[in-house]
Amino acid sequence: MPQTTVKFRIEKETKNSVRYKEVPEDGKAPIMGTLYVQKWFAGDTQSLEITITKKD
Repeated sequence: MPQTTVKFRIEKETKNSVRYKEVPEDGKAPIMGTLYVQKWFAGDTQSLEITITKKD
């Protein structure tokens, strides 16, 4: 099962969530683009990493 880790940096805070923008690897297109995370979970975190596993 191939795995990919996607990195995000904070872009903007909205009323109830924090918007993160993907930081793609050099020369590669974004996989997810934008990610919204609820403020109660995100807190004041400036960056996130999400690991995606493809199951066939």
